[in-house]
Amino acid sequence: MHMADALLVPAVGLGMYAASAVPTAVSIKKADLKKETEKLPLVGVMGAFVFATQMINFTIPGTGSSGHLCGGMLLTALLGPYAAFLTMIVVLVTQCLLFADGGILALGANIWNMAFYGCFVGYFFFIKPLWENGVTRKKIALASILGSMITLQLGAFSVTVETLLSGVTELPFSVFVATMQPIHLAIGFVEGLITTAVLFFVYETKPELLKVENKKDKLTLPQLFIVLGTCALFIGGGLSLAASSYPDGLEWSIQRVTGSEELEAEGSAYDRVEWIQGKTAVLPDYTFQSGEHETVGTSVSGIIGSIIVAVVSIGAVWMITGKKKKERSTSEK
Repeated sequence: MHMADALLVPAVGLGMYAASAVPTAVSIKKADLKKETEKLPLVGVMGAFVFATQMINFTIPGTGSSGHLCGGMLLTALLGPYAAFLTMIVVLVTQCLLFADGGILALGANIWNMAFYGCFVGYFFFIKPLWENGVTRKKIALASILGSMITLQLGAFSVTVETLLSGVTELPFSVFVATMQPIHLAIGFVEGLITTAVLFFVYETKPELLKVENKKDKLTLPQLFIVLGTCALFIGGGLSLAASSYPDGLEWSIQRVTGSEELEAEGSAYDRVEWIQGKTAVLPDYTFQSGEHETVGTSVSGIIGSIIVAVVSIGAVWMITGKKKKERSTSEK
């Protein structure tokens, strides 16, 4: 559901940057792993895992469309909403700048549509209330599936509102909504199943991360990090080659309404951000710039992207929490 720049006018694109800046500032203020520094690698491992799994588009049977994991629900279940939101930003910025997945002008909108709802709505409306009196497999499945479906519906609806505000006449609001919502309901259901499966694994191997009482851990944190990290590299470098070739839910919806998967936009602002992205995207569309050896390029993209996301996510949260710790120490003297 990565929006391209052509779907937004500059004013709406900048407005969505401003909107996304609010939860970003709140997350920077509230993200705090100072009491759990040994779990900091989990931020990097899960960021890499989400990046890798987003490369795998799964087919929605009978539609000619595909979808992929957003990952906000999965991250917020394990990291909490604030660290999860910051990690999602790292994933989306990496995809945008290095792989030209989603436009630079549309980055603020993509952060809002794909990260805000999953991390915050998913946590405060599904995970927190459903898990408050104890975590069970049934509650994990209920929160994951309902949360994924509802938050993706909100994200899909936001896309249609943003195109409406941008005056994209090729996408009439009522028709676009009627196309976007059903397909993303199906995609959300599959994402819920994937999220459930991963959380079931954590529930059985490291229930401490889900605050499960009276259940013994089967893996240490380092062992869990190794397992999840290996999965991320395997998914990004190997399974990504089996991704569906069908257009994703947004591209499919645009095609159904307009007859084309992409819209064109003209203007100096679009030319400028396209030029910038052309310089930053070393592996555009997850392959080599030459267009040769596409299979190898996809594998390299999955592995390099996963590593970059892991390193940057850990570094970002470490800097934020480290700065807070220093500020506390200074104020206590």
